[in-house]
Amino acid sequence: MKVWRVDMTDATEPLATYVRKADAGPVVITDEGRPVAALVLLENADLETIALSTDPEFLDLIQNSRAHHSREGGLTSAEIRDRLKVGSSK
Repeated sequence: MKVWRVDMTDATEPLATYVRKADAGPVVITDEGRPVAALVLLENADLETIALSTDPEFLDLIQNSRAHHSREGGLTSAEIRDRLKVGSSK
């Protein structure tokens, strides 16, 4: 996979040009050599998924939930599906 690097001062092409390049791999935008943003093609993602994956409050909630589960345990996804009779052949 190719990674394209473009410094902000050199990024003068239309956005569509960089989107086409992202078809071959991420386009990383740099500022004085430091990566500051990336343009990647999305697969199987909707606007809600993108919004949640970048929401600091939601990410904190997930992190806290995982830490709680590590400390105190909980149900696995298989146990939940079994209890709810979802996705089983019963």
